[in-house]
Amino acid sequence: MARNEQLIRQHKIMQILERVRFGKTIQELHDDVIEELGLPSLHNRTLKRDLEALQAAGFDVDQHDSARGKIWKLGPLAKTTTRISFSSTELIALALGRELMHPLSGTQFGSGIETFWNKVKEEVPATVLSHYEKYRKTFRVQGLPIKSYESKQGIIKTINRGILEHRVLEVVYQSENKPAKTRKIEPYEVILFRSSLYTIAAAHEDEDEKSRVRVWKLDRFSKATILDEWFKPPEDLDMDEFFGSSQTIFRSSDDETPYKIKLTSRATVWVTEEPWHPEQVIEKISDTHSVLTVPVSNPRNILPKILALGADAELLSPEDRRQELKVTAKEMVEHYED
Repeated sequence: MARNEQLIRQHKIMQILERVRFGKTIQELHDDVIEELGLPSLHNRTLKRDLEALQAAGFDVDQHDSARGKIWKLGPLAKTTTRISFSSTELIALALGRELMHPLSGTQFGSGIETFWNKVKEEVPATVLSHYEKYRKTFRVQGLPIKSYESKQGIIKTINRGILEHRVLEVVYQSENKPAKTRKIEPYEVILFRSSLYTIAAAHEDEDEKSRVRVWKLDRFSKATILDEWFKPPEDLDMDEFFGSSQTIFRSSDDETPYKIKLTSRATVWVTEEPWHPEQVIEKISDTHSVLTVPVSNPRNILPKILALGADAELLSPEDRRQELKVTAKEMVEHYED
């Protein structure tokens, strides 16, 4: 058994009991824990030991008689042990953070945000809530992509469990423009980038330390099964170094190439207001044009941005990427020819 498997079960028990007002029977808890953790089996005696361990740790959880039989439920102390107060400013900050996390809707993280937000609103004084409601109308979050991972809940839970327990996963994954394939991966971390979730994981069969750790997009998983195989995460894996200066989800390489892009005056304003890279340099060459110099470690970080500017941007160098964009531009023109 994994070293922290008992802690994971106990945490899940608390999550389940927090969601219900009238408690759960031991069998109901048993079924919920198995479903939500994806366990192959779980004995009721093990579950009772977990509940007794929670009691011994000081959690207000106890057994009561009900029409459904003996049920386990949280007492009032379980809901007040972390009671804190909020100012209207803090409520506004929390509300903005909640909206920025919209892409997590449909996941256990999204559900956790919503239940926490509802608890907060119930606890704050009416005067604070009233002030918040008035001020909230002056600030809006807009432009977030509408996306839900509700259909991937089971896969996300399995990946999270694999990360926590250092378990190998068997997944069905479809790479771009390739048929779906069954793979084994060693998951390390889940990342939210813009509106999509990704997992950083090693390809189990790849022995090359440099290439085995990859970025896997959650949308492309159609199945994930946890195996009775364990792995040891690399001690020298640093996510800050993994991504380096990359401004996208693609991994940064050790070598960076300076890209020079000629911009119109209006494109210059856009790139100045929303920088592509912290080390970018913009040099004005005329009243109508500037040259942007930006270090690039992966072409996929920059080429889509250049194309997005259309005729307002021209890649000057490197030459091989300029020719690549030239071919792409010709193909795009062909789409619009009669």
